[in-house]
Amino acid sequence: MRKISHFNINDFNYSLPDGRIAKHPAAQRDASKLLLYINDQISEDKFGNIGEHLPRGSLLVFNNTRVIRARLLFQKTTGAAIEVFCLEPVSPEEYQQSFSSTREVEWKCIIGNLKKWKTGAITMHFDFKGNQYELTAEKVSPEGEAWRIRFKWNHSDLTFGEVIEGAGHIPLPPYLNRKDEAEDYYRYQTIYATVKGSVAAPTAGLHFTDEVFSRLREKRIDKAEITLHVGAGTFKPVRSGDIAEHEMHCEHYFVTAETIEKLIRYQEKIIAVGTTSVRTLESLYWLGVRMLEGKSASGDCFTEQWEYDKHDNDVSLKDSFNSILGFMKDQNISILHASTKIMILPSYKFMVIKGMITNFHQPKSTLLLLIAAWTGNKWVDIYKYAMENDFRFLSYGDSCLLL
Repeated sequence: MRKISHFNINDFNYSLPDGRIAKHPAAQRDASKLLLYINDQISEDKFGNIGEHLPRGSLLVFNNTRVIRARLLFQKTTGAAIEVFCLEPVSPEEYQQSFSSTREVEWKCIIGNLKKWKTGAITMHFDFKGNQYELTAEKVSPEGEAWRIRFKWNHSDLTFGEVIEGAGHIPLPPYLNRKDEAEDYYRYQTIYATVKGSVAAPTAGLHFTDEVFSRLREKRIDKAEITLHVGAGTFKPVRSGDIAEHEMHCEHYFVTAETIEKLIRYQEKIIAVGTTSVRTLESLYWLGVRMLEGKSASGDCFTEQWEYDKHDNDVSLKDSFNSILGFMKDQNISILHASTKIMILPSYKFMVIKGMITNFHQPKSTLLLLIAAWTGNKWVDIYKYAMENDFRFLSYGDSCLLL
């Protein structure tokens, strides 16, 4: 076990002019630029050629979460605009049950312009498939910096998933500083997104196309899927100078037994697509270690922020993941539902991945810290190269392959 290293967040800063932030996606998904960091060397190519740079026989792990229309914009009779940003379901607590509910549901939400919403319910009218409906939101109780909100609608022929499909807006990252547009509905979404629940896209996957997948198959590069529902906390800046004082948000993930078995088979060739996949895979390892030690989940998350500081890391990936498979067999479940707060810092030793595909991240962010954990101080050279060679940054920007 190690002591948590204390880093200064200002050491993970760089200058990012607004003009370098991609405000819209590239015309073609796979035509975006690809920075290559392989064997400590930096070069570039087009993303469509990524299969030429991946080790033959690799396993790519994708996050198949689907972004929901989480932003609900209400207007009070006084004219005050109230934004209700849906974070995660509370009742029913399970995502699919909430989305399929035809009765009232409750969600944990962030409220914009809260001071203008003191009491009472707020209502909006929305269109779904040519019909008009009414949605009502009511505050139930505070949940930390968020609120528990009860939603009701006036027709039981609609599910809540259909309600937010008709009433909501795509939750674009705040740094894009614009309203969502028609193209965002399908471009701020991976082509393989299937499981609804995210309020932010796993953006490394935005570059993949059917043509890219076809080329990967020719290279005998396999794929597996996990699900991690990305929360709004992914954009939460590190405000404390000492990184160790930052509190990570909790995110829910789902992994099938089939995927875990495939991870064991490919254990020396696992490449994560996106930081969300990295966090899920590394959290999964520590969950297996916890199970081997006979420990149950603690607090509101299965994997704590500094979980890796509480265990030795001499457990093999195979032993860790087999312990999870044993638990799933005992519980007679085929899909593991867990959660994580893990925060990966430059002192972290990666236990699962052998590489990652990722976009460029904000200065002084937890995601940039994760990149620094993988590349060491080379992240400075990588980002400098990207800045000097006209790469586009952040969610709709270009990509890196870091091996």
